[in-house]
Amino acid sequence: MRKLSEDVVMHEVEARLIQQYPTVPAPDVVAAVAEARKSFANSTVRDFVPVLIERRVRRLLNERSHGVLLAS
Repeated sequence: MRKLSEDVVMHEVEARLIQQYPTVPAPDVVAAVAEARKSFANSTVRDFVPVLIERRVRRLLNERSHGVLLAS
């Protein structure tokens, strides 16, 4: 099985989230993914980073769509 680069996988995550959240502007989704990705920049084990990022952004977008504000 061919191992995809993390960048390719992250573009797939972005595309999936953009499709699943059509009311959120695509640039906002891309920015949320980029911001979440920064928090994993120093992670040495990269295998699950895309999954963790997708979950984090999905939670953020769900909370945003339900009017829940996150504390920073």
